[in-house]
Parts: sequence; structure tokens; C-alpha cells
Amino acid sequence: MKMEVIDYFESGRREHWLAQIARSDWGAGAFLHELLSRGTFFDAVGEGSRVLLLTEGDELVSFCTYAKRDDIQPTELSPWMGFVYTFPKYRGRRRVGELFREVERLAKKEGTSRVYISTNHVGLYEKYGCEFFAQMDDMDGEPSRVYVKQIR
Repeated sequence: MKMEVIDYFESGRREHWLAQIARSDWGAGAFLHELLSRGTFFDAVGEGSRVLLLTEGDELVSFCTYAKRDDIQPTELSPWMGFVYTFPKYRGRRRVGELFREVERLAKKEGTSRVYISTNHVGLYEKYGCEFFAQMDDMDGEPSRVYVKQIR
């Protein structure tokens, strides 16, 4: 079955995809689910932000956000690729690359030259052309690695 990237808000099947997001075994995935369930997603990450879903039929493979804000606050840096998650059975196949391509497409459309990612992973985002930018504190005051993806 063909994989495709869809926008959660334009999907027409929000309840289905929300239930799929809830299946993630990750605290940030649970937080994203809470933001979407409570209708506070845009308050948290900014108007016009998106939840991108990599799907295979009715299955959610991977998801991320493309947002004005993420967990590094306050900052002038924007936009952010956040809440990046791939379900265990799909890991190791570089599926996140599909989401990166969509984020790059959206950034180009907006005339944006870079996208930022906040993470504690080392060696993951470099595979997708990201470079370490700076160490910054997240909203909880914890150090986080910030990467930048140049959009060409």
C-alpha cells in the first residue's frame, strides 16, 4: 500500500488519526494528543501550524508538526519541525524522510530558508541534512539540542 503525507486538520478523519496518535508510546505524543483533544494546539504552537501524518492506508506510520513555535520558548527562531515520532514497527526505514520532504515543500512555499528542530537525539537528524545549531533551554528549563535544516 502506498504511503502518503496528509494534514491532520484537512484529513476529514480527525477522530481516527487522533486515536492513532494516542497509540504512541512517547510523552510528547501524549502531549500532542492532549493539545489536539482540548483544541489548544494553535494556542501552544501558533496559528497556521500543521500536524503532518505519514500514513499507509488507515495506519499511522509517523507524524510531526510544522509550527511557528515549539518547546524552545521564548525565541525568534521559526518555523519548527516538532513532535517527530515513528511507530516502532516502521523504524529503521527512514520514513521520517517523507515528513522532511513535506516540511521542506511547505517551507519553500512560505519562502523560509531554514527549519529548526529541538531534540536530545544525536545522530538522527544529521541523516536528513540537519546541522547542530545551539544548545538551548526548553520550556521546562532542560537543555535541548537545536538543529537547523537549510531549505534550498
